[in-house]
Amino acid sequence: MNNSNQLDKIRNELGFIAALDQSGGSTPKALANYGVDASAYGSDEEMFDVVHAMRTRIVTSPAFNGDRIMGAILFENTLDREIGGQGSADYLWNEKRVVPFLKVDQGLAEEDHGAQLMKPMPGLDALLQKARQKNVFGTKMRSVIKTADPQGVSAVVAQQFEIGSQIVAAGLVPIIEPEVDINSPQKSATEDLLKTEILAHLDRLGEGQLVMLKLTLPEQDNFYADCIQHANVLKVVALSGGYSREEANQRLARQNGMVASFSRALTEGLSAGQTDEEFDRMLDASIASIYQASCS
Repeated sequence: MNNSNQLDKIRNELGFIAALDQSGGSTPKALANYGVDASAYGSDEEMFDVVHAMRTRIVTSPAFNGDRIMGAILFENTLDREIGGQGSADYLWNEKRVVPFLKVDQGLAEEDHGAQLMKPMPGLDALLQKARQKNVFGTKMRSVIKTADPQGVSAVVAQQFEIGSQIVAAGLVPIIEPEVDINSPQKSATEDLLKTEILAHLDRLGEGQLVMLKLTLPEQDNFYADCIQHANVLKVVALSGGYSREEANQRLARQNGMVASFSRALTEGLSAGQTDEEFDRMLDASIASIYQASCS
């Protein structure tokens, strides 16, 4: 079962989760935001080398440590690589006291009933076994909901919890992420449907079956309080979903007990061209602001 020190950290300590899990499709955009354009790499492998260098720079920075960051989400390519001479997951925990998570989904299927389910994951059992061997604590998987279509919302939540149960059975804690598109014209109505579905599925979990939830910052403050207090929920984290860091932090600060799991909002303002001093200062300010918003 999971490392009890890591479980205690997620359950009891203040902080947030750094989402460093951009994968194939989202990597070029993440690198462009970092000031590295596509001419800097000629193949996927070279691209992943460049993005690993970026992530290594982030996690080895003195600004990045377990005092303010409780966990970090990696994708499989990062898990297979080393940071500071250790496997990436081991480096995070051994050197930084940051709990490692692994993105396990294989991307999104085509939209149906206003929602995008996850693509099939035929290799999931093997990936979960590898995650355990590499000392990963939990996983993350993302679906997207765009409209208040009960059928679409129900399908997304059912799939998330079905695969979540498989992950729990493998001895890992799943982060269930049914993202609501922040640009949805029916965002509030969609969130109403989503919360009802999530609570129904949470109530079906057995005693001690722990999950985490990663949810879009809601329109109504403290909307997910029932989820945060649920006995089967280890933590509820928020995705930035396209909001600027400033707006994401403002919205998060109004949600009691919800903490950040930001990706683009975390790395906003970081650039390959910065000196290490400039980079560390920018990252420190970013981490400080997200930590503060997470402590509400």
